[in-house]
Amino acid sequence: MKVAVIDINGKKTGRSVELSDAIFAIEPNDHAIYLDVKQHLANKRQGTSKAKERADIKGSTRKIKKQKGTGTARAGSIKSPIFRGGGRAFGPRPRNYSFKLNKGLKKLARQSALSLMAKEDNILVLEKFDFDAPKTKDFINILKALDLENKKSLFVLEESNINVYLSSRNLKSTRVVNSSQLNTYGVLNANKVLLSEECLEEIESNFSK
Repeated sequence: MKVAVIDINGKKTGRSVELSDAIFAIEPNDHAIYLDVKQHLANKRQGTSKAKERADIKGSTRKIKKQKGTGTARAGSIKSPIFRGGGRAFGPRPRNYSFKLNKGLKKLARQSALSLMAKEDNILVLEKFDFDAPKTKDFINILKALDLENKKSLFVLEESNINVYLSSRNLKSTRVVNSSQLNTYGVLNANKVLLSEECLEEIESNFSK
């Protein structure tokens, strides 16, 4: 599929690029997308929550009342979860939420995400640009020119560009990554994905079968 190359002012350059059908025009696999997004979000979880259970509570271990004849339920410890100040029953413990996915499935998920965005005309190809110095105002002007000021956008560059990255860092709805950092969640979480002309070859190399 052919896509026109535009500049940072949102105007067509008169050139176009051919996007690989093996990456940008496949039948999306919803289950692969689900698994890849689930893994991405699971890996971001710290898993450090911890509640004190009855073994962690300080207190006497004596039996607090006699077994029979009180008219109430039996009770053997002041640290029981049914008493105020007692330990929590089945509370959270530190754990690792991450899980493994095969490389082939992750590649299929990324191909599916890019194909979905391409099908909805939400992929743009930008010619190469750079800033002389980090300046958020200059990046905001680019977003205005591309009609992305109030939309989520993902800029994918060929390699890390410190000036472009620092210029966008304070903008909550915009992310700048290089092609090796491209992932399913990032693609689907954006309204528009903007690929630099130079990164297309590396994307095709990384995601092609």
